Amino acid sequence: MSTVLAPPFIFLIAAMLCPLLPTRWRALLLLGVPVVALSVMLSYAMGQHAVVNVVGFELTFMRVDKLSLIFGIIFSIAAFLSGLYAWHVRDTVQQVATLAYAGSAIGGVFAGDLITLFLWWEGTAVASVFLIWARRTPAAYSTGMRYLIIQVLSGVLLLAGLLVHYHDTGSIAFDHLGLVSLGTWLIFLSFGIKCAFPFMHNWLQDAYPAATITGTVVLSAFTTKMAVYALARGYAGTEMLIYIGAIMTLFPIFFAEIENDLRRVLAYSLNNQLGFMVVGVGIGTELSLNGTAAHAFCHILYKSLLFMSVGAVMYRTGTSKASELGGLYKTMPVTMVCCLIGAASISAFPLFSGFVSKSLILDASASNGYYLVWMALLIASAGVLSHSGIKIPYFTFFAHDSGKRPAEAPIHMRIAMIITAILCVVIGVFPGLLYSLLPYDIDYQPYTVDHVLVQMQLLIFALLAFVFLMKTGVHPPEVRATNIDTDVVYRKFIPSIFPIIVRLVVSANRSARVTALALVGSGLGLVEKVSRPGAPLARGWSVASMMFVVIVVMCLVLIMNLW
Repeated sequence: MSTVLAPPFIFLIAAMLCPLLPTRWRALLLLGVPVVALSVMLSYAMGQHAVVNVVGFELTFMRVDKLSLIFGIIFSIAAFLSGLYAWHVRDTVQQVATLAYAGSAIGGVFAGDLITLFLWWEGTAVASVFLIWARRTPAAYSTGMRYLIIQVLSGVLLLAGLLVHYHDTGSIAFDHLGLVSLGTWLIFLSFGIKCAFPFMHNWLQDAYPAATITGTVVLSAFTTKMAVYALARGYAGTEMLIYIGAIMTLFPIFFAEIENDLRRVLAYSLNNQLGFMVVGVGIGTELSLNGTAAHAFCHILYKSLLFMSVGAVMYRTGTSKASELGGLYKTMPVTMVCCLIGAASISAFPLFSGFVSKSLILDASASNGYYLVWMALLIASAGVLSHSGIKIPYFTFFAHDSGKRPAEAPIHMRIAMIITAILCVVIGVFPGLLYSLLPYDIDYQPYTVDHVLVQMQLLIFALLAFVFLMKTGVHPPEVRATNIDTDVVYRKFIPSIFPIIVRLVVSANRSARVTALALVGSGLGLVEKVSRPGAPLARGWSVASMMFVVIVVMCLVLIMNLW
């Protein structure tokens, strides 16, 4: 099959054609391209396709196996649902960026070598930033610049690691890498930035809520999950990832509990859920890698559903602040029900998608002896119920009556949310549909008495804890504020030291100029002194003296050549 017809290039060709089409056709394009790309994707046989030779390197644009295929399928579904949700958008910038971004992400998961991966890696960075800039505000521009710098830094690290790895091994293959050299460490850090590892994560909470309403839904689906795929492909079984992932599941809980902006709450929750996937990659068994792939699949759906629900509320009310919402169930019942399904899914209630995927990772951690990690994942599961499973729907629709009576979400938004909600329920009720797509053959039953009882006990006690905290007034109040995370570095620290740095640079420049001028003045004085009448340079030189100077210079040149 022609390389041009490979799914990622279908998206890119559509992105180039998009500005040339009438407005309504552009919206149809966003719906049709994912369907066509998915059909083409499923027509490929397992193996390597679309191989191109460039200056001696074989670039593989379609390496199809079960690991890449499950990510390609869910990325295509997410692109379709995002296009449906954004049916009302007439902004060419957002439409082109969405197509290019989704195509680059799909290209990344099918890349068979590190050079191709790098090309798509940078493609996602460049395309996605326009979903932030599309808000066309000074704040969005600044946020987009910070986001772009971090994403490009990830690409630079990937390129540097690629070059070092190629120098060491002579290979550009994108297979299992492991932490065995400087090159593979650089690639690991590159993946870690896009996967939002601890201390590398705040670009996510900074950028995603700053995007447009529909742009946030698109952003939530691709970048971080492409990084999870890259880790699963290159670093499966790297034990360090188990503990990195466990930390990722825990620390966002506290920030999400005190956050007022519900889109930032969901961004922290996204970081929490990525931690489960990273733990699965770190364990590296067939069960845990199946869990990672399954959880990424389910997470894209229920996280998109939650972002869609909050986005629909923001579209109608103009705000996503918990302190300004409440009582919306009266006029937005469909959005409310869809939000509750998303909340149940992310909280891993039985019969919802999160339960059948998260169980795989929990069982893998326990069966491999990582009991502390297993306990951390249980605590994180209770935490995500509190800040996403309860806080999001409660403060949006039930907590108090804000007095707002907005209309229900537009029909296309409701259809997108309903389809996504149905998928969350169908996967939860019929997990075999998802399990058949997983990278490794699996014989697993999530609905055992032990699984259901443990999860229901956890959820019920988490619910009771939330009620207790609310009734006693201990739960953090929803107040208008900007919570500082690791962004304290560029929000507080750098601005505070920047004037000092400027003063030091100005002072050093002034001193350097004074010193340079003094040296020039001294040199001019010396030249004047030796060249005035009667000075050595002003006197006549005899032929013998000149010959002596020439001989000395020639001797010096001869000695230098001999040396």
